[in-house]
Amino acid sequence: MLRRAWKPIAATTVLIGTPSYLYYTFKNRQQTFDLAVRVRGADGKAMLSTRTFSLLSKGAVDERLKEHATSESSPRPGGIVWKHTTAALAANDPYEDAHSNTIIARDASDPSAPGDLLFFAVMDGHGGPHTSRLLSKTLINAVVLELSSFIKGPGSGSGLVKNVKSLFQSPRADPIAVAADPVAISTVIQGAFTKLDQELLNAPLTLLAANLDDAAIKKNMLPDLSQHPMALATMLPAISGSCALLAVIDTAHRNLYVACAGDSRAVAGVWEETPDGKGTWRVETLSEDQTGRNPNELKRIQSEHPANEAMDVIRAGRVLGGLEPSRAFGDAWYKWSRDVQEVLSQAFLVGNKQPLRPPPQTFKTPPYVTATPVVTHRKLSLPPLDNALTSKSSSAVRFIVLATDGLWDQLSSEEVVALVGGHFAGLKGDIPKSSLSKLVSTTVGAPTVEGKDKDRSKKEDGSWAFVDDNISSHLIRNAFGGGDVPSLRRLLSIPAPVARSYRDDTTVTVIWWEDGREEEAKATAFSSEVKAKL
Repeated sequence: MLRRAWKPIAATTVLIGTPSYLYYTFKNRQQTFDLAVRVRGADGKAMLSTRTFSLLSKGAVDERLKEHATSESSPRPGGIVWKHTTAALAANDPYEDAHSNTIIARDASDPSAPGDLLFFAVMDGHGGPHTSRLLSKTLINAVVLELSSFIKGPGSGSGLVKNVKSLFQSPRADPIAVAADPVAISTVIQGAFTKLDQELLNAPLTLLAANLDDAAIKKNMLPDLSQHPMALATMLPAISGSCALLAVIDTAHRNLYVACAGDSRAVAGVWEETPDGKGTWRVETLSEDQTGRNPNELKRIQSEHPANEAMDVIRAGRVLGGLEPSRAFGDAWYKWSRDVQEVLSQAFLVGNKQPLRPPPQTFKTPPYVTATPVVTHRKLSLPPLDNALTSKSSSAVRFIVLATDGLWDQLSSEEVVALVGGHFAGLKGDIPKSSLSKLVSTTVGAPTVEGKDKDRSKKEDGSWAFVDDNISSHLIRNAFGGGDVPSLRRLLSIPAPVARSYRDDTTVTVIWWEDGREEEAKATAFSSEVKAKL
């Protein structure tokens, strides 16, 4: 009896036990992949070496995309609900991007009240995280301070604001009209950027001056301030750098301002009604990539320096052949004179074994980089604050995307608007790239000015992935693989610092608002063969 009983038990063990063993063995075995990495050999020369890296699981990749993702909803008076998402993916360690946002309700004493001022910013650091992190704490505050001083009227504000007021305000000027003047507000925002950068660059000089005594001055001796508690705190944000992109939304006057210093980019999705009732998204680029490859920036920089420097100020699309963005905060190496660089390096950095490298021979007439932004203005179609009924606009900005160049290195402005539009339409799952244009119709408004030498030929093969609730994470996923899960896993598995050769730090903020018309841009259903209703 027992001899016969072992046979079905043995069969069960073979059918159940062996697959279970193989499953758990495979599951617990770490998958890896090989990658050719550029390293320096014993002779100091660059060479390729094959290295093996652990491959993240799909679940680990999903967690990484969600790790720094946030979503906020802010109901405001008048029935409008402001929403925004932000997500970040690091390539460097430490991460060099940053972001910030705030909503400020207009004070009752403000002539333009009621209404809100909304601020959203992304910062793309380089040469370290020091400048971008500082800007995440100070940039919006600096702009708010200058705008507040300007709006309060004559007699208030810093010298910068008073100078702007003298240009735009007369003793009998209507304060509401002045606050709604796009030229005036744009000028104040530009001035706030410039002033903040000057404070950042002057901080080490101020600290040095405060620690110079008469004896040292007479002997022409510099104090060693390398161990001063504020030595690196003032120097590092000045010598590292950061691009900055800021969106300011003034709901009282229905104005959108985008200030760009660097090669981050802002685009808007404009919903337009069409005669067939399906509607389309118009792609409106709100900023230009500011590098030496932008013809407008090249012309500007060359005009600010002697003619004999025309061939040197920009080389290979970069400032003096080194820095790619032509506008940025910090980057004192391109702004301080040679003498100032030598003095501050000796006083603060030599003792920390971090001396500034000498400028190139082509460094003659600084500054070569500015933090003064280009500010663009657009009108917004928002519901009135008193919630009165008004006719619908046939064309209206519905969302804004702010992103550092890590996103734009991989996706075009048109692709980003289509991906956000598809998300709003309710698309789900993997969508063939060749099908998205049939499901989400887009047209191009203001063209994108590319600031980099990109060979981004449009690829119709592969698929987009519509699997993330967070729109910013959705864009980052599709920038680095989308529906191609093996490629996405591999790319996100590359650790720092090697990852920087394959992708950049990426920060994305998407802003939109709901006012009861959201159904106009939503799909009722989707399948790979049936066109969605838009």
